[in-house]
Amino acid sequence: MSTRAHSRGGGGFVAAVKVDLVRLHGAWMELVFPRQRGRGHSVMGKWKPESLPQKVGYYLWSLVGALGLLLVYPFTVIGLATRYYAAKLDSTRTRLGIVGVTAVALLGWGLLTIAWGAMSYMEQVDVPLDAVYAVAAASGVATISTALAAACSKFGGRALSVILAYPFAMTALFLPPVVAALVTPSLEPYVLEPSYDLAVWLLDTVFVVGDLNQYLRDNYQLEGAAYAGMWLGFSFPMGWFLGIMVSLANVVRPSGE
Repeated sequence: MSTRAHSRGGGGFVAAVKVDLVRLHGAWMELVFPRQRGRGHSVMGKWKPESLPQKVGYYLWSLVGALGLLLVYPFTVIGLATRYYAAKLDSTRTRLGIVGVTAVALLGWGLLTIAWGAMSYMEQVDVPLDAVYAVAAASGVATISTALAAACSKFGGRALSVILAYPFAMTALFLPPVVAALVTPSLEPYVLEPSYDLAVWLLDTVFVVGDLNQYLRDNYQLEGAAYAGMWLGFSFPMGWFLGIMVSLANVVRPSGE
């Protein structure tokens, strides 16, 4: 951030927030009115209302946009943070390639599986064999999800990244612990029981709309593979949310700024 921005905006952070808000509000105004966004140095300049109906509509639309910014801008901050870390991961994927990323995930999880397997045969360490199976199952899920996320990010463009790459990345994060807990009873209190409590809370609060909670209770039982399905269901909306937030951040502050 330049010295000039510091002096005029009261600090780098304040100046950056001000620029973001101006861009967002300009984009909102341009949905209805012409020449609103980035017209400060344009020859034609920014369009302004002239008649009374135009002024009323213009300022009402502006007020709605300003109120909306109070809700939207915090999500923009989430998008900027997500984009920053996603760019770090994407840079790694670019250097290694899809095969390389998959190989690294497979190597890391494979070494962990081998280590647990070796400890299960050591007399000094009491590691049950089902724990080894748990790590192996989690390794497979994490590796496949990582490979799918990398492939969608590389070949799919922005739309497919939002639709599939981010959800698969969330799957690589959420699903391995659940898969491990499904094959290892000792992990149930730490993974499956909190998942059950979360499901009950969602049924009693979020899914009360339209009696969806009653439908789910009547037709589904949260046991076994249903836990994996539950977290897979969480992965995709969470991935879509983060992907949309990154897209919003790209509108407000394009990459490279």
